[in-house]
Amino acid sequence: VRWMMYWIVFALFMATETFTDLLISWFPFYYEVKMAFVIWLLSPYTRGASLLYRRFLHPALARREKDIDAFLLRARERGCETALRFGKRSLNLAATAAVQAATKSQGALAGRLRSFSMQDLRSLPERA
Repeated sequence: VRWMMYWIVFALFMATETFTDLLISWFPFYYEVKMAFVIWLLSPYTRGASLLYRRFLHPALARREKDIDAFLLRARERGCETALRFGKRSLNLAATAAVQAATKSQGALAGRLRSFSMQDLRSLPERA
């Protein structure tokens, strides 16, 4: 549970830090403070990630639990619908390509067979 709390807090920190890094990276000792913050989150003595998770993240997530569940359900349904739609499209494209390849190769094969005459076939050596 402790690691789950750490990774959730760390992921949220990294997501926000990606955008804010451009704005505040010019402050003196910014990278040192950032490193100290990550160590504070990770340290088993300070339990910074557990503190932040229990005090801020868990209450916010608990308040929005129904909204999050509804969003995940909609995303799952849309994902299945999209996968089915693309699957049908890909099967149609594959079938069309197979039919086109068969008709092209059939014409080439018929032309190749027509080029042989009985004279050509009689000239082939017979095998015992």
